[in-house]
Amino acid sequence: MESEENISKTHPLQGKKPAKISLISNRNIFNISYPIFLTLIAQNIINVTDTAFLGRVGEVEMGASAIGGVFYLAIFTLGFGFSQGVQILIGRRNGEGNFSQIGTIFNNGLIFNFLLSAVLFVALFFSLSGLMDFLVSSAKVHRAAVDYLDWRIYGLFFAFANAVFRAYYVGITKTRVLTISAIITALTNVVFNYFLIFGTFGFPELGIAGAGMASVIAEGATFLYLYFHTQRNNEAKKYGLFNFEKIDLKTIKQVLDLSIFIMLQYFTSIVTWFLFFLFIERMGERPLAATNIGRSLYIVLMMPGVALSTTVNTLVSNLIGAGHKDFVMPFLNKMIKLVLVLIIPIMIFTFAFPELFIRIYTNYTGLIADTVPIIRVVSIAMIFFAVSNIVFSALLGTGNTRTALAIDLGGMVFYVLFIWYAAIYNPQTTAVVWLSELVYWIPIGIVCYWYMLKGNWRSKRI
Repeated sequence: MESEENISKTHPLQGKKPAKISLISNRNIFNISYPIFLTLIAQNIINVTDTAFLGRVGEVEMGASAIGGVFYLAIFTLGFGFSQGVQILIGRRNGEGNFSQIGTIFNNGLIFNFLLSAVLFVALFFSLSGLMDFLVSSAKVHRAAVDYLDWRIYGLFFAFANAVFRAYYVGITKTRVLTISAIITALTNVVFNYFLIFGTFGFPELGIAGAGMASVIAEGATFLYLYFHTQRNNEAKKYGLFNFEKIDLKTIKQVLDLSIFIMLQYFTSIVTWFLFFLFIERMGERPLAATNIGRSLYIVLMMPGVALSTTVNTLVSNLIGAGHKDFVMPFLNKMIKLVLVLIIPIMIFTFAFPELFIRIYTNYTGLIADTVPIIRVVSIAMIFFAVSNIVFSALLGTGNTRTALAIDLGGMVFYVLFIWYAAIYNPQTTAVVWLSELVYWIPIGIVCYWYMLKGNWRSKRI
């Protein structure tokens, strides 16, 4: 990599003071993004394998895993949202060179997320069955979803901790460790899914409950790797990691000032997506099963965009911390072009050959036919998601999380109204209901980009 001195002399955007252009070089973007991408692959192998294996069990189980999976994701976003505040703050301190604060942020982030996961676990342990009974109309889907979640909620402890580890490594822009964690997550989940869903090699045949148990084992194995790797690393001493002598309420409040709006934004976003599946469930078990395949593939196709948007978030925070606000918009425009180059070829291939992907999940001819239109809508929606999420993540990286929440809530109003109209009030095909993704992401992208151009984020201090 070129030295900062050489880059600052030759970069066309250079102003009066030297700029840390190496931070946003193609090489650095790749070095940060690809381990995140691999981590996302691992996380989504859980989703894909759960759906693919359960597709061989039955349509009810496949549909129930959608309800259970999105419900779990809604709960997880509370811990993940807090970790995003940790990531932004660590990124800012890393950019400033204020390394002594990184350990304090990390340690208190772990403490808070552990306590939060414990509270949520206890609440769900006692209320899960009644809650699903209230939300789900089909008795079969209700029973299967509860069977899945009864095990899945134990993973909250590991998942919330893993989110803080991820925030730490992304915040300091050293994400290669996430590659190995991704492999551990993926392999563990695939193996135990096979063992526990179908009852192979002497394991009990648990069906959908086995999918929930396998996910917990995968998250636990990932936590053990991240904990022992981080503890042995020299930077653990440099930053003062795992020093739990006292809880620093000031630091937790500082993180919460950033993350509370992200937590609310993520939670409300996933809750509205959960409503999407509840509305689809009222259309029948076949539309729900087809929608679960669409959801699974959509999440997989999101991965390049999500990896790049996470990179945008941390590099915007690092740039601002290093005093280079003038480079934020050129960097953002560069990332939008990059994500389009990656996504458009994938979109064309997915749109042209949807059955190729659907057969990963099911061999049922009728279900395949009903899923094809959904996949074509998903392939188009993916482009708008990728671009808008890049811009939205840049806004989060500036620390203006209150503004991000307000924009997102506005988008969700249109989203919920559209799915209610298309699924309940004036029922349309399932593919038409999926157009709600365009209704949501297009306005979000436009408003966020306008704010990055004209908003007051340059004066924000955290």
